[in-house]
Amino acid sequence: MALDPRLLEILACPDDKGPLLYFPDEDALYNPRLHRRYVVADDIPNMLIDEAESVGGDEHERLMARAESESIPFTFTP
Repeated sequence: MALDPRLLEILACPDDKGPLLYFPDEDALYNPRLHRRYVVADDIPNMLIDEAESVGGDEHERLMARAESESIPFTFTP
């Protein structure tokens, strides 16, 4: 199940307060500015900075290419 669209309208990175990319099939929210992935488990995003996953260069490129090719929107527009 995907996150509620109303929740996506307000979700932001807890660190830089910027928008996130949402990949529902990967259960992840991604901050491309900080190369940080936040896991979504049981439809609950874990937005704790200390528990976020750092993403390396190859994975960042994959996520960005996917976001562009699939027109994945950011969670909100600041």
